[in-house]
Amino acid sequence: MHYYAYEKMGAHIAEADGQRSTHFAVWAPNARDVSVVGEFNGWNPRSNALESRGANGVWEGFIPDVAAGALYKYHIASQYRDYQVDKADPYAFAAEIRPQTASRVWNLGTYSWGDAEWTATRAKRNGLGRPVSIYEVHLGSWRRVREEGNRPLTYREMAVQLADYVHDAGYTHVEFLPVMEHPFDGSWGYEVIGYYAPTSRFGTPADFMYLVDCLHQREIGVIVDWVPAHFPKDEAGLGYFDGTHLYEHSDPRQGEQPDWNTFVFNYGRCEVRGFLIANALFWYEKYHVDGLRVDAVASMLYLDYGRRKEQWIPNQYGGKENIDALQFLRQLNEQVYAAFPNAMMIAEESTAWPMVSRPTFLGGLGFDLKWNMGWMHDTLEYMSKDPIYRRYYQNKITFSLVYAFSENFVLPLSHDEVVYGKGSMVKKMPGDDWQKFANLRLLYGYMWGHPGKKLLFMGDDFGQCDEWNHDSSLDWQLLEHPLHSGLRRWVRDLNTFYRGQPSLYEVDFEPSGFEWVDCGDFEGSVISFLRRAKNPDDATLFICNFTPVPRHNYRVGAPVNGYWTEALNSDALLYGGSGQGNRGGVEAIPLPLHGRPYSLELTIPPLGVLVLRPGARDLP
Repeated sequence: MHYYAYEKMGAHIAEADGQRSTHFAVWAPNARDVSVVGEFNGWNPRSNALESRGANGVWEGFIPDVAAGALYKYHIASQYRDYQVDKADPYAFAAEIRPQTASRVWNLGTYSWGDAEWTATRAKRNGLGRPVSIYEVHLGSWRRVREEGNRPLTYREMAVQLADYVHDAGYTHVEFLPVMEHPFDGSWGYEVIGYYAPTSRFGTPADFMYLVDCLHQREIGVIVDWVPAHFPKDEAGLGYFDGTHLYEHSDPRQGEQPDWNTFVFNYGRCEVRGFLIANALFWYEKYHVDGLRVDAVASMLYLDYGRRKEQWIPNQYGGKENIDALQFLRQLNEQVYAAFPNAMMIAEESTAWPMVSRPTFLGGLGFDLKWNMGWMHDTLEYMSKDPIYRRYYQNKITFSLVYAFSENFVLPLSHDEVVYGKGSMVKKMPGDDWQKFANLRLLYGYMWGHPGKKLLFMGDDFGQCDEWNHDSSLDWQLLEHPLHSGLRRWVRDLNTFYRGQPSLYEVDFEPSGFEWVDCGDFEGSVISFLRRAKNPDDATLFICNFTPVPRHNYRVGAPVNGYWTEALNSDALLYGGSGQGNRGGVEAIPLPLHGRPYSLELTIPPLGVLVLRPGARDLP
């Protein structure tokens, strides 16, 4: 177990016997012979053989005059049967542009970072009691250059444009779909072949550092998707690495994921755990990322995930829990937080597995956040209903508060919800165009009021009409139309208000941070609730009307007397709404309602959400 194995393994430019050389090291314990092949030796496996270090299975050696940028692979001849193969370096820092699969010699120590202020204050930005609003991005399809063959932006081209957009839109963090090298564009990065190499599609490792640096200098955190659950079967990858199942289980009932036709890591093997944990630490250390979103955790936890009865093997206790994966995840999180106490570790976990976001010393998995997939499914099902039927599905919009504090949740409306025939976010909404956008503004207002951190996929914030296509740009021209530009402004104002109101984030994960005012008006499909800060007198009131019928003279209970400012109204004209509201606010009167000593008489706009704050006639 070596948590910084990447400092020794792979290709490293160094001095050897007074000569500039590159040191190569690879783990292949079942190889008979290993050599380095590359453009510097005509890809000849006889030119540069490596030496075995014996029982640990490492092969290593120096090769003179191999410069940064040189392409190479390991030629491995197995000691079992007549198996020879050229493999990419598992620890390579850079890779050849797909569809080619060679590794590149690279020196990561040449970039000069400018984000010292950000890293020094990271603890104040990434904590559970801080506002976290995440903009999820696929690098290859955020913007494209149509004049140059529809090519995607490079890391450096994207850096300033993305930082400007995200900063203006008010998000606190960006989350990138996997940036690690992958051979197939259609996998969106989720079938990784080069765990230590940012994809060469968009530039060099230094270029990706520049992108992260620019975002940090604009006070935007960076999260990257990380895929320790499975890896592709491509010949140049980790599978059957030295003629044996080195990184994966040999039994396909344990070593293959039938849903994706990929290999599954053997988490019971110390060297495999070391490879993955070192990789997680690498992205924090070398690329200054603020967090990892760990993909497909459910597939790691359950031995029967995606398998029929005859396709899996129970654990030693006869159960379906993957005990090796459990130990790996706990060890992973312990090591990450030991090295980077202010890191964010986020689990995409779609089942009811308990204590995913609880400390390991309490028996949890040790993540600090978990995606709330139940909230996402229930909410989208509810919002897709014609409003006339929503009265019968009130529990879909309220049930999430039954378990909202069982984990530290992220509320995700991610890329997975706008592909494979599911329709774009705006097309999921019922009604005509105006109603679709009103519904979407309502959904986002409810989402930003609901306990939990926020995540929105690119394009959802301005009403991308078509499903996401990884081969083309978002339809930015839609922002020329008022409904689309109004939606974008609504999301920006939600983000800005959210960041400025401790009641919306300080006690996100405690029951004291949320109170129902009224969740029982199913006939009117109206809900109202309070969010509170650590100071319980700091309260924000949300009222959501899920029908296209405006509610005049609608009375809602209030905890304090005085004037309540209408801080946000999704039906405002500038957002594309009909302009119905309360002329900036209302006075509470001493008429008890909903268990509170005061009440407000309001106009609740159609398919709208109101956000009110007490104690001032001007927006705080």
